[in-house]
Amino acid sequence: MSAKHGFGFVLHAHLPFVLNHGRWPHGADWLNEAAAETYLPLLAMMGNLERDRVPFRLNLGLTPVLCEQLASDRFREEFTEYLDTKVAAARDNAAEFGRRNETGLAAMALRWEGYYQGIRELWLHRWGGRILDGFRHFARAGHLEIITCAATHGYLPLLGRDVSCQAQIRAGVTAHRRHFGTDPKGIWLPECAYRPRGTWAPPVGRRWPPQVRKGSDEFLAEEGLKFFVVDTHMVRGGQAVGIYLSRFEELRRLHARHEREAGRPIDPHRSPHRPYWVLSNPEGHAPVAAFVRDPDTGIVVWSGEHGYPGDGAYLDFHKKHFPGGLRYWRVTKPKSDLGEKEIYQPDRVEARLEENAAHFVSLATNLLNGSARSPETGRRILTAPFDAELFGHWWFEGVRWLELVLRKFAASPAVETVSLADTLADAPPTQVLGLPEGSWGQGGYHWIWLNEQTSWTWERIYDAEDRMEKMAGELVRREAAGVPGTGPLREVLQLAARELLLLEASDWQFLISTVSARDYAEARLSRHASDFGTVAEIAGGLLTGRTATAEEQATLAALRTRDFLFPDADPGWWAKVDHP
Repeated sequence: MSAKHGFGFVLHAHLPFVLNHGRWPHGADWLNEAAAETYLPLLAMMGNLERDRVPFRLNLGLTPVLCEQLASDRFREEFTEYLDTKVAAARDNAAEFGRRNETGLAAMALRWEGYYQGIRELWLHRWGGRILDGFRHFARAGHLEIITCAATHGYLPLLGRDVSCQAQIRAGVTAHRRHFGTDPKGIWLPECAYRPRGTWAPPVGRRWPPQVRKGSDEFLAEEGLKFFVVDTHMVRGGQAVGIYLSRFEELRRLHARHEREAGRPIDPHRSPHRPYWVLSNPEGHAPVAAFVRDPDTGIVVWSGEHGYPGDGAYLDFHKKHFPGGLRYWRVTKPKSDLGEKEIYQPDRVEARLEENAAHFVSLATNLLNGSARSPETGRRILTAPFDAELFGHWWFEGVRWLELVLRKFAASPAVETVSLADTLADAPPTQVLGLPEGSWGQGGYHWIWLNEQTSWTWERIYDAEDRMEKMAGELVRREAAGVPGTGPLREVLQLAARELLLLEASDWQFLISTVSARDYAEARLSRHASDFGTVAEIAGGLLTGRTATAEEQATLAALRTRDFLFPDADPGWWAKVDHP
């Protein structure tokens, strides 16, 4: 084991299924933007470090629903067109600014043209149009630990059935294995949300009485997963810091109505700088390790007001030039309105990045060398989880900052970057904890995803879950009994499973609560609920012995083409809980 302390970056890359579901302002362009501004720049950054033989380790969560999209021919078509459009927009902007003698803006437009041409070169010629190949390369080289997630980022503590939790995680593990050829060792629980074993009743409606539900850790252990990440307050107590409140005004209003509690008392004997075993059911399975989010390093990166992304020299995310949607202005001041934004000056950025990176490494080193948050002696592990899209997309300079941080850690005599899986293998936890229910959302609980604006969505989900479990159970019973003609029923129920997984995505409630894309989210959730119902009706007909009509077959074919993800989903996953 190394004598150095360990620093574990954990980047969580996720987008909902948007291909074939709109383009702009909501839809496939979300994926295109993330690919151009985050995923490919991350690959370029890792390529720079590998070229210079800089030792580094990153932990990267790639959600199964994101992988399904990035690996598809449909994405390659969309992304090609997107890059062509951005290059053309930059050229048009340069001509426009030139005619007005706005030389600074014209120069920025030419930089954008070069940027998108560089992204296209990296994508097509370095990685052959296959982004996942790049991540596979760095994983095989030992630089990247790729972890998985629930299939569509379903918010597991609020799902109504244990079979739904089982299916979300099993579909995620299966997709990871198909894309990367290995079993994932770790998982990013959606929104870092956890629920222990215990009695549970639906928070909306009165569909079934309270019942004992399995803990989130039980499902992970059953699928062979070794670790996950939790927020600090889940282990140590205190108030949950939250990560979204400063970015969304509507959440601040909701928070005033749904703040759950002031926080649990802080336990000074528990540290965020070590992993712990989590065990809901000692008789059922081996424990799973939880790595704990460090709050101090989190706030200096997450906060747009107090953190590095709020630096006045950095590119402003919100102000865009149309047509084209390119950005030409800097933050100026974190709370300045769009009319006060000043023109971006690229030559001012590198010095600010150097200072911010040096501050971050110094902060992390001091925390690991000893603080009130780290009372134990010996080697410590600081876990720093972030949404991957923060780097490059929300904070344009963030990927370059990340590279500087990794270079500085590589030169550090005291701290090294680590894989969480290797850390767990080298030094397993020595203490078992029982975690409370909660998440990394503001307030530490579920209110961002369950409130008066989203309660109707859960009623739709619970209806579909109930129906799916009954149909899947009947399919498995007939197959076990050797009833002929079950093949068509299995195919239809596999499509129903896809629609249910899409319906369960936590993104819809988040977008509704933040009002960032409420209409789109409400329409998507309603569409998947409706399409699930349509497919279930067809399955119901097959269960009575009739065959699907030509019109029904056309409907099924259209849905299979539109929602092409998870081709290996097994309806039997919803029939029963394999490990009661």
